[in-house]
Amino acid sequence: MPSPVVVTSSTELAALLDSLSGQPAIAFDTESNSLYAYQEQVCLIQCSIPGTDYVVDPLAGLDLSPLARVFADPAVQKVFHAAQYDVMCLKRDFGFRFANLFDTMWSARILGWPHVGLGDVLEENFGVHTNKRYQRFNWGRRPLDPEALTYACMDTHYLLPLRQIQADALMEGGRFEEAREVFDQIAASPPMSHTFDPDDFWRVKGAFDLNKREQAILRELYVWRDREARRQDRPLFKVLHDHILVSLAQAQPRTRKGLSAVRGTKPYHVRRYGAALLRAIKRGLRARPPQPPPPPPRHSEAQMARFQALRDWRKTVAARRGVDADVVVGNAVLWALAEQPPRTLAGLSRVEGLGPWKRKTYGKEVLKVLRQTPEM
Repeated sequence: MPSPVVVTSSTELAALLDSLSGQPAIAFDTESNSLYAYQEQVCLIQCSIPGTDYVVDPLAGLDLSPLARVFADPAVQKVFHAAQYDVMCLKRDFGFRFANLFDTMWSARILGWPHVGLGDVLEENFGVHTNKRYQRFNWGRRPLDPEALTYACMDTHYLLPLRQIQADALMEGGRFEEAREVFDQIAASPPMSHTFDPDDFWRVKGAFDLNKREQAILRELYVWRDREARRQDRPLFKVLHDHILVSLAQAQPRTRKGLSAVRGTKPYHVRRYGAALLRAIKRGLRARPPQPPPPPPRHSEAQMARFQALRDWRKTVAARRGVDADVVVGNAVLWALAEQPPRTLAGLSRVEGLGPWKRKTYGKEVLKVLRQTPEM
């Protein structure tokens, strides 16, 4: 592959925009630094057009707002592989809006391809082998490694010819409208969230198995870890893993020696964080026990019966098509149908995630399943 054009100045960005002008389709990808920073950010934006690959460096102090019109232009198709994460990050960091997406990963799933990961898809369609050495690369590091840039461009270099192969197959199989519906839902994805909520400690595996005092300690440790990770600009897991927080809450050590004896702690944890951990544990011992969140509403027997009947129907359809079950409809849609079952085709339009193509294709079958499922 030729070396990409690296964009780090406003002049180079203007030249890029001029090159993109008039292109009917542009391949895009992003690289973030989630393994190396407290709050990840987009560190590279790759794009490819026939004959040229580009890498835009968002960390070079560029005003990237001129790219907004490209992403929002319905006349230009933006081609991604597994677009949702990229879309959510680009919305979060730059406020971009999206129209006219094409997702090669979802296209592969809709077409029933046996492998949908980009590495497998490139190998099977173009005989290309990707270098896995850079899968955990720190994309926030500067200067940029030329070999890493070449690797990054592999993610977009072949997307336009891949998109053509898939678009032809989707049209031939009568699946393009189905794919377009999925692409539009991805384009409407909300921005990735930045927020921290102390009560999210309930999401830590094992939190509900602790007693009330241990839960209070876990909450204090959870808050401390976030503050420490933010101070160091490191991911949470690189400060302390969740399972160590739970072990500390259970053991409730009062000394550095006690900290050392807790399962999962390392000597450097005690050296670096010992005093702060003991203070957090002490606060938890004095704190009022946190109130657990209300349990999710229990489903009635009738709702469970409808959900199971819909799952059975979906399994049959997926097997007939040769696709994964959630390509037909996702679990969230099945639960919405089971909880408040529509009785008419018009009623199906109120179910979030059940777009026009799915209603037209599966609507009558879904209503038949719901009518035939007895009330308990």
